[in-house]
Amino acid sequence: MTNYMVFDVGGSMIKFAVMKDDGEFIEKGELPVSDSDFSLFQETIIETVLENKVKHHVAGIAFSCPGGVESDTGIIGGSSALPCIHGPNFKTIFSEATGLPVELENDANCAALGEVWKGAAKENENVLFTIIGTGIGGAIIKNRRIHKGANLHGGEIGYMVLQVVKEDGKTAFQTWSQLAATGALVKNVAKRKGMKPSELNGKLIFEKAAEGDEICLEEIDEFYLRLAQGIYNIQYVYDPEKIILGGAISNRDDLIEQIYKKIDLLLESVQAAKIRPIIESCQFKNDANLLGALYHYLQCQAPESVEA
Repeated sequence: MTNYMVFDVGGSMIKFAVMKDDGEFIEKGELPVSDSDFSLFQETIIETVLENKVKHHVAGIAFSCPGGVESDTGIIGGSSALPCIHGPNFKTIFSEATGLPVELENDANCAALGEVWKGAAKENENVLFTIIGTGIGGAIIKNRRIHKGANLHGGEIGYMVLQVVKEDGKTAFQTWSQLAATGALVKNVAKRKGMKPSELNGKLIFEKAAEGDEICLEEIDEFYLRLAQGIYNIQYVYDPEKIILGGAISNRDDLIEQIYKKIDLLLESVQAAKIRPIIESCQFKNDANLLGALYHYLQCQAPESVEA
């Protein structure tokens, strides 16, 4: 059994774990994060790795990071809540400082890989992972690996255009994120109620709907319809074995049932369409990124340990 050092780099903290190569957690913790000082970020990571290299004999380092992660080069492009991590070469810096191999992957992709390894997709080869939050993100799993695409935009399903609006001679396009994220639900309810979006959240809207609030009920119904529209499109573009939903909204017991109701309406309308997507909620919450980061590391460094 081999042990590894795994980091989940977030905007407000860094989660870390020492894990066995079967995904078992030996130790967990959290570290402070600086959004602008990479030298402090680097020092914190290296100190933690070296301590556990002695204590637990870790043999490699796996990262889950926000942004446009170039796993091959070790450089993180794009932008995130941690500007300091964009540019430095993680593989070079942390490997040279610790003497250990390093692998890194995007955080949404890691969440998906965690489900592939140990969760809702552990029996599947081709899956689409959808994260519903303030916006909508995703990951494409093909043959149990991340499909990134030619421009590292594979899985950016929130950019799908689902509606065209023409007003005053101008044409505007609305994406799936703008129409079906929980952030969109909050904005729509706030607008109709004459409130600021900051005064509402998804949990409160569902509570008000349960009390019979008509505006909340109508907007939630539209929210389900838009989610179903995007899921239907994904099914017919990629035709995955499953579409797995993540994000806080995925904890709702009736979410999938309500989406299925809208998908059935779509299938009735588009009579040539016969495939009813298989939709499931993710199994892992807080640990998904750590599990997926380690699984990605093992796929790269020790594929025989995770692939039949």
